[in-house]
Amino acid sequence: MESDRTRERRYAEASARVRVRVPAKVNLFLAVRGLRDDGYHELVSIMQTVGIHDTVTVELEGGESACRHPAVRRFMELKFSHDGGPGVPDDERNLAVRAAHLLMRATGTGTADPDGHSGGPDVVPATRVDLSKRIPVAAGMAGGSADAAATLVGLNRLWECGLDRDELRELAAELGADVPFCVTGGTALATGTGTATAQVLARGPFHWVVGMSRTPLSTPEVYRVFDEVGQPTEREPDAVLQALRTGDGEALGDALHNDLEVAAFTLRPELEAARDAMLAEGALGAVVSGSGPTVVALAESDRQARELAAAMTDRFDRVEVAASPAAGPEVSDLR
Repeated sequence: MESDRTRERRYAEASARVRVRVPAKVNLFLAVRGLRDDGYHELVSIMQTVGIHDTVTVELEGGESACRHPAVRRFMELKFSHDGGPGVPDDERNLAVRAAHLLMRATGTGTADPDGHSGGPDVVPATRVDLSKRIPVAAGMAGGSADAAATLVGLNRLWECGLDRDELRELAAELGADVPFCVTGGTALATGTGTATAQVLARGPFHWVVGMSRTPLSTPEVYRVFDEVGQPTEREPDAVLQALRTGDGEALGDALHNDLEVAAFTLRPELEAARDAMLAEGALGAVVSGSGPTVVALAESDRQARELAAAMTDRFDRVEVAASPAAGPEVSDLR
């Protein structure tokens, strides 16, 4: 059993501020198998993290050593802030806020009422969660899911909950389909509603041009339109998996596929024109990521990606060059 002295030393050595840098994801393959009895769609998808990042910083306020003691942590308050503009909510609609509250419930943090408990602390400790956004909102790049994953990982470190990645992924599955993948990152094959994932080999790097729009697309709306105009398919991801294993960019470009494109193009016809323009400029392949409206194009090199990006500036509100696969959440203790 850990002694009181060892515990006190561990509390003293732990960081009171943790930063997590978390990457976006792109869908290299997405097939819709049909509608499930629970109202969700059955999917087969290959996801890969790409080097566009959000940053979540979590910090203890109100007395570092007191905040760390399990008895005092029951009174923890949560404060949330972000720099993402009006499109980013700061309440339970934000997956990062929901992730923090989920971990609080799972670990017994912040569950007591200090006003109704005579033994409570004189000063209620608080944890601040601050979100810095670069992944676009509602863009098919799992920005909200990435933020939720980063919050789980960061608070697990800050509060010294001791949960391993598998346990964090189990919690993450309660938040949304992409969140478990974002806890791990890399490259994965997802099935079911998207929460069941298996890591797969990828021999990158691959070089991408990422075309982003300020006008988001609602994922439920994209699926609704898909049910009207699309068709479930039996297309398999084998060609993408083989290209990833061998690091063959040309083969990967040829194999990129997304069943939801038909719905995204129906809602936003200019996206189809932008994808076709990328291909005409020499991209190895181009595809809508997830439910859109982001369109990603694969280039044969970083240099070609930058040339292609320059040619696409009038097609999108924002264009970036990024490599994949990116690592999963990067955690740093800040003193």
